[in-house]
Amino acid sequence: IFEHPAGGYKKIFETCEELAEPLPSTVTGRIPSFLKGSLLRLGPGLFEVGEEPFYHLFDGQAIIHKFDFKNGQVTYFRKYLRTDAYVRAITEKRIVITEFGTCAYPDPCKNIFSRFFSYFKGVEVTDNCLVNVYPVGEDFYAVTETNYLTKVNPDTLETLKKVDMCNYVNINGVTAHPHIEKDGTVYNIGNCMGKGAALAYNIVKIPPTQKDKTDPIERSKVVVQFPSAERFKPSYVHSFGMTENYFVFVETPVKINLLKFLSSWSIRGSNYMDCFESNESQGTLFHIAKKDPGEYIDIKFKGAAIGLFHHINAYEDQGYIVFDLCAWKGFEFVYNYLWLANLRANWDEVKKAAMMAPQPEVRRYVIPLDIHKEEQGKNLISLPYTTATAVMHADGTIWLEPEVLFSGPRQAFEFPQINYKMIGGKNYTYAYALGLNHFIPDRICKLNVRTKETWVWQEPDSYPSEPLFVQNPEGVDEDDGVLLTIVAAPGSQRPAYLLILNAKDLSEVARAEVECDIPVTFHGMYKP
Repeated sequence: IFEHPAGGYKKIFETCEELAEPLPSTVTGRIPSFLKGSLLRLGPGLFEVGEEPFYHLFDGQAIIHKFDFKNGQVTYFRKYLRTDAYVRAITEKRIVITEFGTCAYPDPCKNIFSRFFSYFKGVEVTDNCLVNVYPVGEDFYAVTETNYLTKVNPDTLETLKKVDMCNYVNINGVTAHPHIEKDGTVYNIGNCMGKGAALAYNIVKIPPTQKDKTDPIERSKVVVQFPSAERFKPSYVHSFGMTENYFVFVETPVKINLLKFLSSWSIRGSNYMDCFESNESQGTLFHIAKKDPGEYIDIKFKGAAIGLFHHINAYEDQGYIVFDLCAWKGFEFVYNYLWLANLRANWDEVKKAAMMAPQPEVRRYVIPLDIHKEEQGKNLISLPYTTATAVMHADGTIWLEPEVLFSGPRQAFEFPQINYKMIGGKNYTYAYALGLNHFIPDRICKLNVRTKETWVWQEPDSYPSEPLFVQNPEGVDEDDGVLLTIVAAPGSQRPAYLLILNAKDLSEVARAEVECDIPVTFHGMYKP
């Protein structure tokens, strides 16, 4: 396990400028000939506006990065998204829209009357789409977790338009982690108002490219609704699981206090982070629903409290649903540890803060589909290859205990990726991930979920990003392909590079170094 006393990781949380044109790179090794498209990545790029700092990892203004592959050469390009949040901040030289952990104050130039009346316009929700990018039909959208998506041109990185999902479906926001089927159908989940003013969660389906070339987003519809455990407090939802015939939704104890959210916002100048709280007694609720036609299955599956951001994969096997998660133990919200002040601290301080945080663990849960009331008290799971259990209690709830696939103290296997095109929603063997060492990204990991064997790539003072898997078109195995990751190496002559690893053993295939710093990125995609 690496130590980082030099604190080079602080560089990935520093403001960068966009580029006027693509930069060349210096390639070592050989770029595989099947890499012909581009790697698109999103993250924060602007960490302050004038003298006003952003405070949280998820506040910096969105910048889109692109590495282009052509004839064995690689170029790098980046542009700020022209969101309302960004354009207004640049124009007014101050933070205008409240971000996840940074509150925007009223315009100091306005008098008390116009300020008072602007409170009644309600909350302006941020459109700072810094989390991910994905295709919908022929289009590409940069996304965050609000109701706003930003349509982008994947070639020029220009911002095309702001889209409000509320115009099409009953949703308060959607996640940055949709599931996309082979034909291009997109599924996503978000909080919504359910029946009788109670909160709920809707799964939204966006159809593939339309014959008549109309925008598929305009044809979005809700396919199934999950109930909320608490009437006014929906759980925070970051991703969900999908098998061939089912959706899996994990309702964690991390809640959004909607009343606080709506009231305190205008009055006290609060932000999104202020509205989270933990229900210390709920534990975790697991929900499943049939996919087509959408139908909620009303059985209560429960487990010990976990925090959850990323589902790895889910599949059906012999009457069970198996789903693998990057879990964080306990009910405390992990985002409490992602304030920029914590992440930019000296290494000893970073480690000390992480000692208090929830512990990460890769877990496999199994849900039985065929349940008989008389089987109380015994384990309902008979799959030979897992130790995960499900036991029915007297009140009809079914208690789930997971199998641990990977666990290391303060060493998270996070930002997981799989060979999604081949084995998304199916029984599978390999997961890839970014390794977080006390929340600092310092390695790339591979996990065999059947044998629990692990592989690691790491180099001193090098800070990689989520690895994306690209299949070798001539390959047959699940791990025939490469991983693409952007590595910050602040001490080096060329301070950042695109790294290409062989997915079989994480050996280096090639790297393309650029002469500029690249800040942290969260998620992205390979566009062939």
